[in-house]
Amino acid sequence: MKATGIVRRIDDLGRVVVPKEIRRTLRIREGDPLEIFTDREGEIILKKYSPIGELGLFAKQYADSLAQTTGHIIAISDKDQFVAASGSMKRELLSKSITPELEQAINERENIIASKEDKNFVRIVADDDTEYSYQVIWPIISEGDAIGSVVLLSKDPKVKFGEVENKLASTAAYFLGRQMEQ
Repeated sequence: MKATGIVRRIDDLGRVVVPKEIRRTLRIREGDPLEIFTDREGEIILKKYSPIGELGLFAKQYADSLAQTTGHIIAISDKDQFVAASGSMKRELLSKSITPELEQAINERENIIASKEDKNFVRIVADDDTEYSYQVIWPIISEGDAIGSVVLLSKDPKVKFGEVENKLASTAAYFLGRQMEQ
């Protein structure tokens, strides 16, 4: 653990204020759920809760199946980072932070199918210059909340995504959203 040097008191209702600098750094917004952990030394650990993270192994297996079937790069994200990835860029995507543009597309429940020349093409990984020629992005909706996305990518400029890839991403997003509701 890294010490911040910041000390806060608990108020009469048992609340503690998480400083703005820490919330900004960790991308914690008002209303975001936090998971609470304790350890044997009496420490309390707050961790940003990721509902998609609950599906970790399942999301990975789904991404692997889609990648094997399509031959494309598949990534599944929550609203902060990629929680599952499969295909040729697996290592470059897994656990990487998503861009504010992808987060906005998720929040606005926007599905995107675009080539890199299109104005609606979205950079998906922060601090990554990898060139993708095509992408399909579908938000994952669970109980009315946008909680993540399914992303299909291709680096091959000869490959054009169409209705099939769009339907695959849509089906995956819908299925993962429904799994969260159970």
